[in-house]
Amino acid sequence: MVELQLRLKQLAMYVGEADGDYDNRTENAVRTYQLTRGIKDAQGVYTQETRERLESETSKP
Repeated sequence: MVELQLRLKQLAMYVGEADGDYDNRTENAVRTYQLTRGIKDAQGVYTQETRERLESETSKP
């Protein structure tokens, strides 16, 4: 989860400390990412498609 949070942070979609918790803040950041990228499946859930897209446009933290 820390890597997820750091990648979302690179895109200014996650604010706060990368603590590894999939809490409301992380879920909302994932949902925002999905909505802005047109990802329709499971809003707020970190799916394989979401991961692949996020990794393709961010660098490994």
